[in-house]
Amino acid sequence: MTVPKQPLPKPPFQNLLELRSDTAKPLYQQLEDQLLQLIGDGTLPPGTTLPAERQLAERLGLSRATVQRSYNALRERKLLSAQGRLGSIVQGAGPRLHPGMDRLKGFTEEMRELGRVPSSQIVERVVAADPAIAAIFGRPAHVRFLKLVRIRSGDGIPMSREVAWYNLERAPALAEGDLSGSVYARLAALGLPLMRCDQTIEAAAPTEAERPIFGFETPVPCLLIKRRSYGADGDMLEYVEGLFRGDSYSYRLTLRA
Repeated sequence: MTVPKQPLPKPPFQNLLELRSDTAKPLYQQLEDQLLQLIGDGTLPPGTTLPAERQLAERLGLSRATVQRSYNALRERKLLSAQGRLGSIVQGAGPRLHPGMDRLKGFTEEMRELGRVPSSQIVERVVAADPAIAAIFGRPAHVRFLKLVRIRSGDGIPMSREVAWYNLERAPALAEGDLSGSVYARLAALGLPLMRCDQTIEAAAPTEAERPIFGFETPVPCLLIKRRSYGADGDMLEYVEGLFRGDSYSYRLTLRA
């Protein structure tokens, strides 16, 4: 009986690098060129996580400044996305996600349409009164809402930090139960599907508290999306502010005459 040969595992990508000291080409340029080659031939496909600068420098016996210069050059080409202490993500060609804005949909559905696996981490869930939020909903200041703060990820990469408020007068069942998935699907199951929304998008910088969520060592421009969502009867059911990472996320808008 012949046992079929198993494919050999791919070696760590740093074992594929050949940096030479007997050439006039600087080490940072050699590293940049070889990483560029590995990205270009698919050895390092989009989504691959590269080590942080300090880690790769130690593995290769280089200075951190050398690796940093090579990484920065690839970031300028939009081939790498900085993840801070987590390393860097290979972006490859077409590094940004381009969700359409042709209809109302939530983050979960959006990620699935883009071929990503959605996930959420709830960092705060509380029922509370907030006069400013009540004013947005057009309700008295004492009315209590569900506040839900979540980190939304695609393929395990944090894409947004979302602070959402929900109208418990219309959807009291939201105060209990599992909301780690799609809240929009939960509303639909309760007979309260969202039918329309008013949405604005503006530039914003992550705060000191938000930067570690995305792995940013320095501030990176982000997209702040504010949305007011309404049910079939015109009542406002949701107000949400989502900070989306600007290094790998942009919206596509189709306009017709």
